Amino acid sequence: MTEFWLISAPGEKTCQQTWDKMMAATTRTNNLSVNHKFSIPDLKVGTLDVLVGLSDELAKLDSFVESVVKKVAQYMADVLEDSRDKVQENLLANGVDLITYITRFQWDMAKYPIKQSLKNISEIISKQVTQIDNDLKARASAYNNLKGNLQNLERKNAGSLLTRSLADIVRKENFVLDSEYLITLLVVVPKTSYPDWQKTYETLAEMVVPRSSNLLFEDNDSGLFGVTLFRKAIDDFKHKARENKFTVRDFQYNEEEMKADKEEMTRLSTDKKKQFGPLVRWLKVNFSEAFIAWIHIKALRVFVESVLRYGLPVNFQAMLLQPNKKTMKKLREVLNDLYKHLDSSAAAIMDTAMDIPGLNLSQQEYYPYVYYKIDCNLLDFKL
Repeated sequence: MTEFWLISAPGEKTCQQTWDKMMAATTRTNNLSVNHKFSIPDLKVGTLDVLVGLSDELAKLDSFVESVVKKVAQYMADVLEDSRDKVQENLLANGVDLITYITRFQWDMAKYPIKQSLKNISEIISKQVTQIDNDLKARASAYNNLKGNLQNLERKNAGSLLTRSLADIVRKENFVLDSEYLITLLVVVPKTSYPDWQKTYETLAEMVVPRSSNLLFEDNDSGLFGVTLFRKAIDDFKHKARENKFTVRDFQYNEEEMKADKEEMTRLSTDKKKQFGPLVRWLKVNFSEAFIAWIHIKALRVFVESVLRYGLPVNFQAMLLQPNKKTMKKLREVLNDLYKHLDSSAAAIMDTAMDIPGLNLSQQEYYPYVYYKIDCNLLDFKL
C-alpha cells in the first residue's frame, strides 16, 4: 500500500517507551502495520499565538504543495506519452523511491535550517514550491503548444481521403500544370463504386479527357483518382460527381506550399525532440524538490500539533505507520484504545463513528492522537 499514517503520541517516561507500546499494540500479535520512527529535529517552538496561527497556515500549505507534487507527477506521465508506464521509476525523492524516502526521512538542515523560526521555514517552503508551480505552468504551456501544433499537422496527414492532406500522396507528374485550358481534378471514389466511376467519369461533364482517370492512392475505404478536363467544365463535373457520390477534393498543386508544410512538420518534430530531454530532467528534479518539501511540511505539522496538544517541554514520539489494507479499520480501533486517554472527546467521536455504518468523518478527521495521512499514489491512472 502507498498510504502512510504519520502520528505522534506524548513521551511516557521516555519516547522509546511510547514507541514500544505502539509497536506491541500494532505488530507483536496482529501485524496491523509496518512501523518506522519518524525523526523530527529540535525545532524552535516560538509563542503559543504563533503556533495556533501556523497550524492553519500549514494546513493550507500542505494542500497546495500536495497539489503541485501531483501536477508535476501527472505532467511527467503526460510528457512520457507511450512510455508512461516508466513514470514511476522517474518519480524519485533525493534519488530514492518515495517509500524509501519517507520511511528513512531525515530533516534537510541545509535547505531548511532549524535555527530559523517555524514561520520562516514554512515561508521558505512556500516560496520554493510556488516557484516550481509557476515554472511548471510556463514550461507546460510552451511544450503543449508545440505538441498541439505538431499533432494538428499529423492529423492533417492521417485519416480518411475525404479530409486528410493530399500533399504527401500526389506527385507533380499526376497533374497537367501551366495549361490555359486543361486542369487535373482529384476525386475520392468509394471502393464499392470503382466500376461506376470507370463507366461514368468521361460523361459526368462535356470536355473530360478520355482515358485520363488514374488511381493515385487507396486507403481502406476509398481510392483517389486524378482526372483531366477542360477548365470551363469544372462546375458541371463537380455537380454531377456529387450526384454520383464521388467527392472532388479542392486541391491545387503548389510545390512551394507543400515544401513549407513538410519543413514546418520537420521543424516542430525536431523542436519537440530537443525539448523532451531537458523537460523530463526538469520534471524529475522539481518533482523531487516538491515531494521533499511536502514531507517536511508534514513533519512541521506533526511538530506544531504535538506541541499544541501535548504541551511543553517538547516531549513526543513521531511514528510512521504503513497500514495493511485489510486491517485498516482494526488498526484505527487499536490506536483509539491505546490513546483514548489523551483526549476523551475525540475518543467518544471515534466510538460513535465506529458504531454508525456509512458515517464518514470530515476530511479533517480528528483522533485522540496527532494524525496526518501521506498518500504516495500521486497519479490519477493505474499503471
